[in-house]
Amino acid sequence: MFVFWGWNRSGFSNSDIRFKGNGYDFTLNNVVAHDRPSELSMAYIDPTRLSIPQFNFRLAYFLKDNLALVVGTDHMKYVMDQEQTVDFNGNISDPKYAAMVQNGKVDLTDQEFLTFEHTDGLNYVNAGVEKYKNLLSKKNFDIYWAYGAGAGVLFPKSNVKLFGNERSDRYHVAGFGLDARTNINFVLWKHIMARVEGKFGYINMPDIKTTLNNKPDKASQDFVFYQINFGIGYTFNTKKNK
Repeated sequence: MFVFWGWNRSGFSNSDIRFKGNGYDFTLNNVVAHDRPSELSMAYIDPTRLSIPQFNFRLAYFLKDNLALVVGTDHMKYVMDQEQTVDFNGNISDPKYAAMVQNGKVDLTDQEFLTFEHTDGLNYVNAGVEKYKNLLSKKNFDIYWAYGAGAGVLFPKSNVKLFGNERSDRYHVAGFGLDARTNINFVLWKHIMARVEGKFGYINMPDIKTTLNNKPDKASQDFVFYQINFGIGYTFNTKKNK
């Protein structure tokens, strides 16, 4: 077995986001978003604040010497770029916000129309399988390469403010994800592990909560993502190849 804790930088493709509720049904096209890494601080090593940065957690059990079942959480942060003008398709009954649409476009810069984030966070809770290959085996030092795939659910805490409504900021199962991953693992003294990992995947969230009080209002979006992860771990009951 091994346990792993690390941090990530993430990237997201542009996405079409559909908003639907009482008095509106529209889509914003090709919305640009980025991650939001925390500034370097004690939060990265303070046990009471470890979940503040963009983090990754893994727990693995080896079904065979070279095949592991891995469960974990990828805590990414998705932030819509505020300073952008996007294409608009659909309708809004409120004349104040309908007037913000000019020539089929809406300017999001002043935040009055929309703010949209998954910042606490874009939580991808997943399980996968990984196959491992030993690349180097020396006394007290090993290198393993692994690759695999996974699937899971998206459990974001979405921070959304639409049309001046009270900000919606709550956890909710919003959809699913799929991923492929590969990593290099450096194992010292048979137990201490350092890992660098790349992950590429697809996220589909058809049920993003956008208002409070259990209203039916919701948003939906899908996009591809990538992660570069790095961190440390500890392996249990390992043995050297002979």
